[in-house]
Amino acid sequence: MVEFRARWSALAAGIDAATPADRDRAVDALRAFAILGVVLGHWLVTALTARDGGLSTTSPLAHMPWLAPVSWVFQTLSVFFLVGGHVAARGYASARERGLSYGAWAGQRLGRLFRPVAAVLVLWTVVAVGMLIGGAEFATVRSLVKLVLSPLWFLLVFAALTAATPLVARLSPLWPLAVVAAVDVWRFGLAGPEWIGWVNVAAGWLVPFTLGAAWSRGAFARRDRALLLLGAGVLATAALILWGGYPASMVGVPGAAVSNLNPPTLAAAVFGLAQCGLALLVRDPLARALRRPTAWAKVALVNLSAMTVFLWHQTAMMAVTALGLLVSADLPGLHTVPDSVGWIAARLLWLPVFAAALSLCWAAFRIHEQATGRPKPSRTARTTAVPRPRTDPAEEINHV
Repeated sequence: MVEFRARWSALAAGIDAATPADRDRAVDALRAFAILGVVLGHWLVTALTARDGGLSTTSPLAHMPWLAPVSWVFQTLSVFFLVGGHVAARGYASARERGLSYGAWAGQRLGRLFRPVAAVLVLWTVVAVGMLIGGAEFATVRSLVKLVLSPLWFLLVFAALTAATPLVARLSPLWPLAVVAAVDVWRFGLAGPEWIGWVNVAAGWLVPFTLGAAWSRGAFARRDRALLLLGAGVLATAALILWGGYPASMVGVPGAAVSNLNPPTLAAAVFGLAQCGLALLVRDPLARALRRPTAWAKVALVNLSAMTVFLWHQTAMMAVTALGLLVSADLPGLHTVPDSVGWIAARLLWLPVFAAALSLCWAAFRIHEQATGRPKPSRTARTTAVPRPRTDPAEEINHV
């Protein structure tokens, strides 16, 4: 244990020393928080129940609606888009100052997002075909593949907004918020077509993205603006849930007539405003806390593999669930119906097992993320340079 602590301290010191002095560590912390919130949220509100030798998807929120406040903690996508808008706006401005073309900048930003996706798609194509050939029920395969692929929608939206940064960076968040409100009035108040709601997939997430861009321009240098954002978001969310007929859960619930997330509703958008306001308020305390090398190293290591963690967390959960089927009885919290407090207690005990499975996925597939965005050496440099590890955290932190 003493040796482990010594090695960890040395690693943390190396990462801290390799971090540029002007790097905003609070931004990285908020990004890590957002990713880990989504991961834990999925592990807690998604259940695969065993039935007739197969698996079907359900949610404890469908059986225990009083758990809805859990979704308020773990539905952190607005924070991710806030940070994404901030980083994209600053990055594009910096690229222009350095004379870097839009195409080169966009290629670097999007390459880091999509290269890790290829590994997930290839593996699950092979797994799905193998399961069908092996006689697995189509409904089971569809449930598993849907769990893997459904989180990818947000990457497509995030990539589209990132690519559109030059067009939307100076857009006021009030404009996309007004679009979300108009679409909801049309859908729910005027009995408009359901398809119009998909306009909010872009407009809803453009709200926190443009807030992040405004943050990059110094719009939230004063705390009172972040406080206003938090207060207005909380009041608007409460009003829409209590009197506007919107569901309390901020994630989709199987069987529910309306989902706040798929597509985003006005309730989800104003809830995101509250989250963004809170994130902006805590950035200074976060920055102070992350001056400690050990605290910063944890955040930096999560950010190095943020997409790997996000892309493979559902696979890790499903692998554990599938292996559990080898046991003759249904395992509580893993295969049983999530309809009791006992299921919640059992599920919490499974979280470390999911994390262990995710660590195996991380070890196997992190290279697809960490190998991107690094400059390629010239032919001469390749023949004369001393080989170095490709995934040294102290080096990689500069490419996050």
